[in-house]
Amino acid sequence: MLGLTVVLLTGRTLRQGQGKEYGKLSERYWKSVAKCEIDPDDLKKLGTTDGKAVKVTTSYGSVVLRAVKSLRGPHPGKVFVPYGPWASVVADSKTHGTGMPSFKGIQAVVEPASDLEEVLTLKELLLSHYGKKRGSQ
Repeated sequence: MLGLTVVLLTGRTLRQGQGKEYGKLSERYWKSVAKCEIDPDDLKKLGTTDGKAVKVTTSYGSVVLRAVKSLRGPHPGKVFVPYGPWASVVADSKTHGTGMPSFKGIQAVVEPASDLEEVLTLKELLLSHYGKKRGSQ
């Protein structure tokens, strides 16, 4: 698979705030934050298109997100993921005494997701990363 080394940036968005009004388990919230905004030229380099699943991997973790053609830019080599549980999977959990993890300037690799990988709902994401199997201690 073709991968592209990028700088990952995260932040709040208006749609994310609107989605939270419907609850974090709502489809509206999920669609507002489980995405990765990518420069149009970088989408072409990846051989993928708007709406397809991409895998974002950092030294902290990996998550599958929906690729969205960025309307800002150009900004080749930089991707944006809204704050939320999906961004938390690929961000450094250490706060370095600030109380807030570092969500800016993270080196990442973005690649097209395989046919077996899909964007998880919030419940699926939490269970896959933090859930325990029934009966395990």
